[in-house]
Amino acid sequence: MRPFIHEDFLLETKAASRLYHEYAEKMPIYDYHCHLPVRLIAEDTCFENLTQAWLKGDHYKWRAMRTNGIPEERITGSASDWEKFSAWAATVPYTLRNPLYHWTHLELKRYFGIDRLLGPETAERIYEACSDLLKTPEFSIRNLLRKMNVQVLCTTEDPLDSLEWHQRIQRDGFEIFVHTAWRPDKALAAENPAFSNQWLDGLQKVSGVEIRTYSNLLEALQKRHDEFHANGCRLSDYGLETVYAAPYTLREVESAFLKLRAGQTLNDKELLQYKSALLYDMAVMDARAGWVLQLHLGALRNTNSKIMKRLGADTGCDSIGDFEIARPLAAFLDRLNREDLLPRTILYNLNPRDNELMATMIGNFQDGSCPGKLQYGSAWWFLDQKDGIEKQIEALSNMGLLSRFVGMLTDSRSFLSFPRHEYFRRILCNILGSDVEKGLLPPDFDWLGRIVEDICFRNACRYFDMECQRRDS
Repeated sequence: MRPFIHEDFLLETKAASRLYHEYAEKMPIYDYHCHLPVRLIAEDTCFENLTQAWLKGDHYKWRAMRTNGIPEERITGSASDWEKFSAWAATVPYTLRNPLYHWTHLELKRYFGIDRLLGPETAERIYEACSDLLKTPEFSIRNLLRKMNVQVLCTTEDPLDSLEWHQRIQRDGFEIFVHTAWRPDKALAAENPAFSNQWLDGLQKVSGVEIRTYSNLLEALQKRHDEFHANGCRLSDYGLETVYAAPYTLREVESAFLKLRAGQTLNDKELLQYKSALLYDMAVMDARAGWVLQLHLGALRNTNSKIMKRLGADTGCDSIGDFEIARPLAAFLDRLNREDLLPRTILYNLNPRDNELMATMIGNFQDGSCPGKLQYGSAWWFLDQKDGIEKQIEALSNMGLLSRFVGMLTDSRSFLSFPRHEYFRRILCNILGSDVEKGLLPPDFDWLGRIVEDICFRNACRYFDMECQRRDS
């Protein structure tokens, strides 16, 4: 019997199969946004077992397990790694039609060569076989990346984070390029004066700039921005509910900052003005440095205060939000564009109602300086499943240029997540192949294959100003 993950998985036509196997499959991976812990790459860690590699930190799986009636003890609690894995294995059969079902079996196949479906009956054999392999040098983290043909990888770091692990990787001469991305969300977290001042004190320490005024803050951020640039950083990333673009004066912003630094709570107007100024000023830093600006918009985060208090952020209690996106985003982009300070920008939405909004917004500010200067980013988070990927591709195709798209990313905390690129590529080829079969596209496979290769890899190489050729090539 043919295994579930077979060579034409998700490929419904001969044209789709040809596009995938002759063009997409061979392309390296350019993963320009993820949340992988860079220290583990620097140390070339081997995992103790499959739970450590697969379940630790993966809030996608945690949400599914909670929904399946698994107690927290066996998800994030003190249960043994085997008990946690067996709970996940018992959940997997119930994830049918959730992307976790596809990802789980793709990952078992691609990393470990396992065709068996994961469930209670197969859990022990799969756990033991995979854990035994993960302990070996051949399955160290760097070799896991090599196995998936990763060529470029971008992690995300806070301005306070040390870049020592990136520097160590560079000194090692590791042939896969591992870069950092600037993630200054905490600079904007002014709702909580105590947290904000703690972060500002940390910035003061790492930058060597005494932060007493808003101007001091910009000086300190610029210093760290320069240090990130010197270490190969060429892109920033912001996770925001929506873009902040209220009118303000410098006097109002300085006054709000002094109030914040004194530990006082800002009112709604002050808070929005402060965030609007700071987001704009940091975007200007990106533009002047020639970086790519990424805006992830629309997540309603940390909705479960009980779990937030116990486990912290990024533990599976976020959802799609319904914030106003269009007007503030347009105002923000227009101001930067008007002042000739609009960087290459990638926009991501979390609410599917905003697909066409984003696909049309990017067209407003293209200027011919490079193909696809503004990008509608890949289907993100709750949308990075088959239906969400298809809808993102359809919106971009109908209202922009799919051919100039910079492609997929993992946005993951798991070193076993890279088959998500394969998942995306199969869906992309299935859409294009279906159009060929229906007569909607000509059967010019040389041209279509080139477009597929561009979307899978080469467009990203051209778009990001980072090394993407192997040192030995």
